[in-house]
Amino acid sequence: MSPVDEGVRIAELVGTLSYAADLGLGQPMEHCLRQTVIAGRLAELAGASGRDRASTFYLGLLMNTHCHADAAEQASWFADDIGFKAEGVETLGMNTAQTIAFFVRRMASHGSAGQRAKRLVTFPLTGQQLVLGFMTTHSELGARFAERIGLDAAVCSAIGQAYEQWDGKGVPAHLRGEGIGLPARLVQLASPVEVFSRRHGLPAAQAMARRHAGTQFDPALVDLFCEHAGDVLDSLNEAAGWDAVLDVEPQPSRRVSGGDLDVVLEAMADLADLKSPYLAGHSRGVANLVDEAARMSGRSAAERGTLRRAGLIHDLGRLGVSTGIWDKPSPFTDLELERVHLHPHLTDRMLARVTALSAARTIAARHHERLDGSGYPRGLTAGALTPSDRLLAAADVYHAMTEPRPHRPPLDRAAAARQLRAAVGAGRLDGMAADAVLQAAGHRAPARRSWPAGLTAREVEVLGLVARGYSTKQIGQLLVLSPKTVSNHVEHVYAKISVSSRAAATLYATQQGLLGAFEPA
Repeated sequence: MSPVDEGVRIAELVGTLSYAADLGLGQPMEHCLRQTVIAGRLAELAGASGRDRASTFYLGLLMNTHCHADAAEQASWFADDIGFKAEGVETLGMNTAQTIAFFVRRMASHGSAGQRAKRLVTFPLTGQQLVLGFMTTHSELGARFAERIGLDAAVCSAIGQAYEQWDGKGVPAHLRGEGIGLPARLVQLASPVEVFSRRHGLPAAQAMARRHAGTQFDPALVDLFCEHAGDVLDSLNEAAGWDAVLDVEPQPSRRVSGGDLDVVLEAMADLADLKSPYLAGHSRGVANLVDEAARMSGRSAAERGTLRRAGLIHDLGRLGVSTGIWDKPSPFTDLELERVHLHPHLTDRMLARVTALSAARTIAARHHERLDGSGYPRGLTAGALTPSDRLLAAADVYHAMTEPRPHRPPLDRAAAARQLRAAVGAGRLDGMAADAVLQAAGHRAPARRSWPAGLTAREVEVLGLVARGYSTKQIGQLLVLSPKTVSNHVEHVYAKISVSSRAAATLYATQQGLLGAFEPA
């Protein structure tokens, strides 16, 4: 039985989303895994029930998964939403004056003089409400997400309480003291403890916890942590490894497959697309488009399923890039381009341990690669890109062009089709993939050209490469064909056009206007 047939553990998918949360918080990947271990150890010391320990596990992984939901607003106030959150945790160790200075510096770091002045004047009146509104959004959306993927009601409740405070000044319900469930109280403390202990050492983590005992944190849990801090943080790197964390997943372990897995992946796609208003519905749209294009191309049900899942997960890595970059209306700087070009690699890393999705992950990680090597992140060329890679790339390009972007309104369908075909003509996208996408998107399929001498479209493609001086092996690599198949194509081409040499074939192709439409690097 294949890994796909066996399904995917919910813990694996939740663990993947914890990586997304790490990226969105500006923390190293495994921050959430580490906070989950810390919270679990505190739960054991506190004598938590089995149900509370199970809720603590899932809350530790999911608490911050929606921290990017209002990233556009965060970026408008603080420039870099990820940098703001990464630095913001340090305010727990600051005094009031230092905290105010942090917010002032962030708000004054971008925009025109008038925009900066407006933010600085407005924030003292609305700042606390603004930040609490962010946290309310995160907890509410997180709770709905947990329900949507089928987690226990206790987990949903814990996520909904993730930003409550011991003194009743949290959100959304202003719960106080033990009115907040134990899982929420545990993870609220574990998260900053992880950051402070990693950045500044154990004594700094203890001092931070004591500073906020009785206000933000449960004082009894603070005492418990401070008394057993060495044990709680002992061998944390090993305990917070992927396999080690999944080994303590609450039992019975839940798996999803088939339609149930698709539901979870759709939820993950929707979560990723919250990164920017310009991306709303993008991943679902790409998934649906590539699925229909695959159907029209005669792909098997299994191939279609893999492609659709690749479409759903292809943009998870966007969460690791600031919304201030994604929503920028002017051209990217070189440094910003480096960050943008990294996001398919981040998708690949986030899903690397979910073996059942390995085929979909590989396709997803290549959706910005191009036939001529001009794509990213790896600069792959045609020989390394499968028909599935090519189909997803074409679907993503077309769908993105029909959506609004910060620098342009959405293109109408005709304009998007012209640009897609232009990319084919320039040798960046695959012609057959583009035709399938356009047909799936509802465009009338262009009349099939009648090639000279009875050549097929594939034979014309082979002829063009022969004319450019490519060897049989190189043509096979470019077109993902075996050398024997290429040899057969070349033999048939030569017979049809009545030539016996490459030079003659080149002359024929030139005279018939068959060169220029396919220009691999």
